[in-house]
Amino acid sequence: MRFSKILWPLSLSASVLIGSMTLSIASTASAATPATTKQTGKSDARLVERQQYDRAQKALNSKSMAEYRQLVKKLQNYPLVPYLEYQDLSERLITLPKTEVERFFNRYPDSFLAERLTHRWLRTLAQRERWTDYRQFYDARLTDPELACLNLRARLATGDKTALDEVGALWNIEKAQSKACDPVFAEWRKAGRMTPELIWQRHLKVLKAGNNGMASYLSNLLPATEKPLALLLQQVNTNPRLLKQTSKFAKQSPQMKTVILHGLEKLARTNAKEALSLWRIYDAQQLFSDDDRNAIKYQIALRLLYQDHDAEAEKLVASTPNLNSIDLLEWLLRESLRKQNWEQVNEWLTRLPEDARATERWRYWQARTMEELGIKEINGETPMAIYNTVAPARSFYGFLAADKTGINYHLLDRPVVVSDEQVRAVENSQGMLRAREFLERGNLSAATREFFYSARRMKPEQAAIAGRLAERWGWHRHGIQVMAEAQLWDELQVRFPIVYQDHVTKAAKQTSVNPLLIFAVARQESAFMHDAKSPAGAVGLMQLLPSTAKQTAQKSGMSFNAQDLIKPDKNIALGSRYLDYLLGVFDGNRILAAAAYNAGPSRVRQWMNKEKNAQLPYDVWIETIPFKETRGYVQNILSFSVIYAYRLGQETKFVTAEEANRTL
Repeated sequence: MRFSKILWPLSLSASVLIGSMTLSIASTASAATPATTKQTGKSDARLVERQQYDRAQKALNSKSMAEYRQLVKKLQNYPLVPYLEYQDLSERLITLPKTEVERFFNRYPDSFLAERLTHRWLRTLAQRERWTDYRQFYDARLTDPELACLNLRARLATGDKTALDEVGALWNIEKAQSKACDPVFAEWRKAGRMTPELIWQRHLKVLKAGNNGMASYLSNLLPATEKPLALLLQQVNTNPRLLKQTSKFAKQSPQMKTVILHGLEKLARTNAKEALSLWRIYDAQQLFSDDDRNAIKYQIALRLLYQDHDAEAEKLVASTPNLNSIDLLEWLLRESLRKQNWEQVNEWLTRLPEDARATERWRYWQARTMEELGIKEINGETPMAIYNTVAPARSFYGFLAADKTGINYHLLDRPVVVSDEQVRAVENSQGMLRAREFLERGNLSAATREFFYSARRMKPEQAAIAGRLAERWGWHRHGIQVMAEAQLWDELQVRFPIVYQDHVTKAAKQTSVNPLLIFAVARQESAFMHDAKSPAGAVGLMQLLPSTAKQTAQKSGMSFNAQDLIKPDKNIALGSRYLDYLLGVFDGNRILAAAAYNAGPSRVRQWMNKEKNAQLPYDVWIETIPFKETRGYVQNILSFSVIYAYRLGQETKFVTAEEANRTL
């Protein structure tokens, strides 16, 4: 493995630049560990607090309020006391204890419970029509549309008629709003704000959403002159092939254009070639705007590709210079790569919007295309110069480019540097204390909820500390997720933890699988969540289907029951053996084995080109994997293997010589 010599160490004793924020040199070691006797004393005290908390909870549930209040007084430093106070207060909201509610918000600002109480308190105030108080407590950051409607109602009730200006955006959506919005909508409509144009817009939205009943209701609100067109739109929505009766759609009006465009979009979903033929007729008949033309051509071209009409899609896009949607052009690029039509690849690359063309992915393919076509330079850049700009990235394309140029891999391991004081502040923050206490009590869902609610409201350097806390607590997946959400990509110790190493080493020795591949698969599949379960039924660290695990166990002579899959040692042992099987099927090729682990070996065999003249270089084959998920999966597995080699102090190649030289 060739790692860059400019790597930052994993220790946190270096000055780090994160965006425009430079953090000073400091240690992140937490406060010195107290003496064992002090630890024991603290632990005993916490145990007593937990017992008192449980008694207080029981007293509160049984309405033994005197006992409850006596116990609560002894628990003022216990992290979960807010949950008792919240329950007590929630059950008395109907009495409008405004002062106590304000006190709760002041004591626990920006907390999960404060937000939950805000929702309940606002609904109580609305129910009692305390509109002035409602406006005082309403927070514009709330995302609940019902509360937003009630806020408009409060504004109107207290004389703020400008609230009517904001009603249209709440009303003009594809689904029904809460009944709480009805009084606001009624006043808005009475003021003449519900225009035929808005009704028509919403009528189209609800049809696209499949809400035919609401569409009928809305069409009845339209003026008599516009109702026939609304009915025609509903008919076309049900049967888009009505567009073949072109005489029905000859009228020139904005609404008729909407009918035609919606019908063509619906028709394209089932028969894109027929939609394209009809579009040419209507394009000559109606005066569509350039935006409308590009929008419908985009829809038709995309459906043509879905339906394997590649040639027609390419012609349509080629004849429309302004049709530069990234997803459409990327699909065409991959089709051209699959056909190894490098001239066409080069042409589509020039059509990509500048920001897309500047990404690592398409910079790499620009250089590859130039090499294939013998182009010496474009805009003063040679292929090697382009590779050199991509190679510093810690990514699939960065590692590909590094192999092209022969330079070291750049791992960019740059953890945020924070002080002891910052660490203590986060660790002792209310949200983190509650998360830790719930974790200690075995309430994982509540612990997770408190952890993420707090972490997502932190500044980057605080989020970095939260991620490290999660790792320390064994929440590897939480740590990985926090770092990703805060875009702290260079926190490699947390983002790529080394866990279950003994199990991985043992499994690797019992098979032919490299430990780096096992780590990469576990990191990709579950982010080291030992009891992870997917919607498809895959379980555990390496996300095995029970049926696959059972077959693998039988072939390996291992005992097996379904509960084994949430045991790290058994899951890693079975997952490694299944990987070993796939490597055997595909002659040790990690690219194919990784694709098969995600999509199944049968699909991978289908994707491999049997004809010698149609076989693809490994990088082209990966880029043109039909499933986006599998494409990203393979890229991640190869990249994660390199990162884990660095984390473990080992040497590796991103792609082996055998993998690089084999066409697929």
